[in-house]
Amino acid sequence: MAKKVLFINQEISPYVPDSELSLMGRNLPQAIQELNHEIRTFMPKWGNINERRGQLHEVIRLSGMNLIINDTDHPLIIKVASIQSARIQVYFIDNDDYFSKRQMAADETGEDYPDNGERAIFFARGVLETVKKLRWTPDVVHCQGWMGAVVPLYIKTAYHEEPSFADAKVVTSLFTKSLKKDLGHNFKKCLEFRDAKAELLAKYNDNFDFEELGKLAIDYSDGIIEADKEVNSELLEYAQARNLPILNYPGEDFAKAYENFYEQL
Repeated sequence: MAKKVLFINQEISPYVPDSELSLMGRNLPQAIQELNHEIRTFMPKWGNINERRGQLHEVIRLSGMNLIINDTDHPLIIKVASIQSARIQVYFIDNDDYFSKRQMAADETGEDYPDNGERAIFFARGVLETVKKLRWTPDVVHCQGWMGAVVPLYIKTAYHEEPSFADAKVVTSLFTKSLKKDLGHNFKKCLEFRDAKAELLAKYNDNFDFEELGKLAIDYSDGIIEADKEVNSELLEYAQARNLPILNYPGEDFAKAYENFYEQL
């Protein structure tokens, strides 16, 4: 049966350099769409994306909302572009403070940005609010990359009564480690929103690092995918201990395996 699949990607080629994550960010939505499912695809508008070359343009009717994070208003800007060869449309979450004027996870010197946690929260809420505005109801929400790691928590708590997400199954793909530093001491406070209350976060370390973020994503997901060969073994064991459905690394011919995994959820 045809499904509606929302892809929340950290990176998509060709907008950012090729990596395991960015190639999967591009190839998976294309493959699932070619299997006759309906897709929507989101990523952050990282500052290293060439808007002119990528032909990005703002979607005025979706932009203009303010998201309050850490007691500060942050305007949400939505841009869109198409990968013609793949027949995929990509929505970009943008904001001057968090994305436009910066690189990806790390700055020009290779240092992780200290507010990466806030950026991930803004990205997650930006995607979910935009999907609501699109009046679109995904059957599956598939998160790829640490930038989408707070999405499962929000879908199962803060957005669980929203018609767009009430019945959605959440899938998290595990990739190799990509954050050097933790997300700072105020990440938990910034994460609180509606029903995503502080007490839900009590079990996690106060300093959220890559592993802790992975555990948070796993705890609120309906299924886990081992998306490359070098996945963090601690996170894989954590998912196994939770008795979650896990798709082990399917290799190059992944499309059918992913489709079947969506079906079984």
